[in-house]
Amino acid sequence: MLKVLLVDDEPFILQGIKVLVDFNEEGYEVYTAENGQEALDIMETVDMDLVISDIKMPVMDGLELMKRVRDAGNDVYFAIISGYAEFSYAQEALRYECTDYILKPVESDSLLKILRKVAAMKADKAQEKNNNRKMEKAYFDQNLHLVLRGKGTENNIEYLTKQIEDDSQLCYVGIELAPELDSSEVSDDEKKNYLEKLYNVTVDYLKDYSRYIIRDGFGEERIYDIGVLFMRKMAVDHQMSDREYLTELLNQLKRISNLPIVMLVGKMVTGIEAVSKSYTSVYMLHSLQGFREKKDIYFYEEEYQITDNGILLCKTQLDALIEAIELNEPVQIRQRVDEFHEEMQKTGITGKTMNLNINYLLFQLIHIASQQDSEVNQEEILRLISENTFEDGIRRGSKKHLYLMACEYGNYLAQLRKNVSKGVLAEVEDEVRKNYASNITLKELSEKYFVNSAYLGQLFRKKHGCSFKDYLNKHRIDQAAGLLRKTDLKIYQIAEQVGYKDVDYFVNKFIEAKGCTPAKYRKQEQ
Repeated sequence: MLKVLLVDDEPFILQGIKVLVDFNEEGYEVYTAENGQEALDIMETVDMDLVISDIKMPVMDGLELMKRVRDAGNDVYFAIISGYAEFSYAQEALRYECTDYILKPVESDSLLKILRKVAAMKADKAQEKNNNRKMEKAYFDQNLHLVLRGKGTENNIEYLTKQIEDDSQLCYVGIELAPELDSSEVSDDEKKNYLEKLYNVTVDYLKDYSRYIIRDGFGEERIYDIGVLFMRKMAVDHQMSDREYLTELLNQLKRISNLPIVMLVGKMVTGIEAVSKSYTSVYMLHSLQGFREKKDIYFYEEEYQITDNGILLCKTQLDALIEAIELNEPVQIRQRVDEFHEEMQKTGITGKTMNLNINYLLFQLIHIASQQDSEVNQEEILRLISENTFEDGIRRGSKKHLYLMACEYGNYLAQLRKNVSKGVLAEVEDEVRKNYASNITLKELSEKYFVNSAYLGQLFRKKHGCSFKDYLNKHRIDQAAGLLRKTDLKIYQIAEQVGYKDVDYFVNKFIEAKGCTPAKYRKQEQ
């Protein structure tokens, strides 16, 4: 509700103005004062949007009221009430940025005109303010994205330094949809909706700190995430440690959004110019989380902690394992995995130090795959392979998990060398054309054609610009549109015929694709 203050020394006139129009219906809450001084006292405690004041009043007149308000820097809208004989006063009032004036006796049409004019100007001002805020946020995000990726200039860093409250200790925090959504074959559109919900929930929860949230932190189309520039000051303000604050943030976001999410907390750095190191550390956490113990929150300092004795790397055994993986020899892979674990036990490598050895192995595998095909996101494929080879009852990163992952990756590298994508994509597309009404999944097709599902998914996206599920949905909807044009089948019959068991879901998907309901589409086409 907007707030309007009516000021007049005649009580009967005040009451008359109050009942002249329905202020509530016009969106106004009404306050009254009998002179300028009383009006000033009220305005010290209540932010007014509009003041409608008589000119001649005892104690303090309308002109003095306007002058005092303007001298205080208040940009409230003013309208004065004057008679013809007082027009010179009205002219003087205009010098104090008076919005308008109302001639006595006050009529409802004149009053309504002022109320609606001010409401419109307030709305325009709010819209302009909102647009400016969006532009400022977009410019802030643009500068931050460049600095995060290590591409920022001195001007970018100087701008961000001025904008950030305290950059003495900060880090990049990634918040992303949890990996289990990948295996449930949630469509891209559904993930985008989930991510939009997560972004809005995070903005609402962080309030004053929401300007430090950015969309699509990694900028990868297969990674659905947002980023937060976390400053130690945020935790200190809540009298919490960094861990307590971020853990509480994660728990609240999960509770409010009701989404499966993972938080990746990067390396703590000093100064915004060093934040790219923290950003890189979060990307490492993302790429390798499939080979870590499953958690809701990962801290870089814990996952990549180095002992005082330095890095203990079993390079000889790891290089031998990498060679076995390249040869795609399961027997050799098992033997090399055993040798690697024996060496770790012999040298006393356990816990977090072991992660350093695993990191070396995984980064070498990514490098080998990138040499075969640099156009797909090899880090994401490695993460998915690590995730998919994990089985219930075994520990992430254990000997068995490492063996299963190494065998799967060896098979994947063999597929890359054979360049299987050329023929398989055509086979999959043909499979969709023939069996689109069946409950076909990318995982089943990858097993049928002996191709890693993560790789097949990325190849499919690279060619068609969408996920396999979205491609299948589009084909089904196109077939449904053809049946709507050419047959008299009922909607539920068409839905079932093209592979949808739920009619409501079919209708929603049809509206998303064609912009109207199936019934309306049929009527238009016929």
